[in-house]
Amino acid sequence: MPAQRTLGIGFVGSGFITRFHIRSWTAVRGADVRGVWSPNRESAESAAALATELDVGGAGAYESIAAMVADDAIDAIWICGRNDRRIANMEEIAEAVASGRGRLVGIACEKPLARNAGEARRMVELANEIGVLDGYLENQVFSPAVVRGRELAWERGARAAGRPYLARAAEEHSGPHNAWFWQGELQGGGVLNDMMCHSVEAARFLLTEPGKPRSSLTPKRVHAQIHCLKWQRPEYARKLRDEYGEAVDYEQRPAEDFARAMVEYEDENGTPLVVEATTSWSYVGAGLRLSMELLGPEYSMRANSLDTELELFFSRDLEQYSGEDLVEKQNAEMGLMPVLPNEPAAYGYDAENRHMVASFRRGERPRETFEDGLEVTRLLMAAYMSAELGRAVDYPPQGLDEFVPAVARGEWSPA
Repeated sequence: MPAQRTLGIGFVGSGFITRFHIRSWTAVRGADVRGVWSPNRESAESAAALATELDVGGAGAYESIAAMVADDAIDAIWICGRNDRRIANMEEIAEAVASGRGRLVGIACEKPLARNAGEARRMVELANEIGVLDGYLENQVFSPAVVRGRELAWERGARAAGRPYLARAAEEHSGPHNAWFWQGELQGGGVLNDMMCHSVEAARFLLTEPGKPRSSLTPKRVHAQIHCLKWQRPEYARKLRDEYGEAVDYEQRPAEDFARAMVEYEDENGTPLVVEATTSWSYVGAGLRLSMELLGPEYSMRANSLDTELELFFSRDLEQYSGEDLVEKQNAEMGLMPVLPNEPAAYGYDAENRHMVASFRRGERPRETFEDGLEVTRLLMAAYMSAELGRAVDYPPQGLDEFVPAVARGEWSPA
């Protein structure tokens, strides 16, 4: 199918992640940011103004999602709002399309696809019901370091010595930007749901032979642990309450701030493969740290987002203001600091959005779809089940699609 005209993109949500996407749009061709909807009108207008300032589209703020879908200027929607509003947002989009008020080429949804497997399956159903192309926004599988590292490891290492057998992925920082992320009922869990969705998919991607589908790997067992290591300590629980209010009470209703999981796979030949994933909201370093490893019989690859090409040093005699202008989740303004000159590119947002736009314009499903997002969510729920049971679980465990973690029900205790 020939490429369509330049697509108009509308964003649902106007917070941190929407602005990351908008910043990446300077590297995207074939689409302009045309609209933003948020329950916070002022925030929507601010995000739209950012798009205009960056010259990536004459964006406006909309009164509703349905009004944005109904506008002929909007061809595709990027869902980047809160996890607890995923289904409601998607239902409003679907109703507007099904009623004939609007027409869309595609819908892309930010990670995680939903709070649990049941909700994720509903997202898939709604996309299928209205017949739109669907893209799952997992930026780390588009990160230049991950993509190029995988390419070379398979081309040079696996070709000579055999396929890789172990992939490790970790994402760590000192905690989220917004109150709802800390609330298990709204977010769907804690750091496991928030960040391990990145790690399990990036590691699976590294282990998958280029050119083969995700079905070439079969998950067999999942073993996970979760803990609240830092933020349930009284002094840090008070800090959260002071910043976000009584709704974030980690002395009474904590979510996990550390999680680790091992996913055992088999490939098409029955070869055992392992994914190790670690995530943390209790890591205090220069800023967000993403690390990946891929190990094979006679080779390995490694990537770390804090091993930057640029560093700045500030002496103790300088008075500095707090910010995140050096690296995401920045924790310091003194000493030798890593600097990521282009975070959207380094983390994969540039390439991710180029791919989604190009796929939608060609009338093709992207490399990552809602079905991939569903499978990631099912793996996360299996990890929560394993952590609650205190043992490994065969995959898929019974009751997986109905399971809601204790953290997400507000009933989890780390003790």
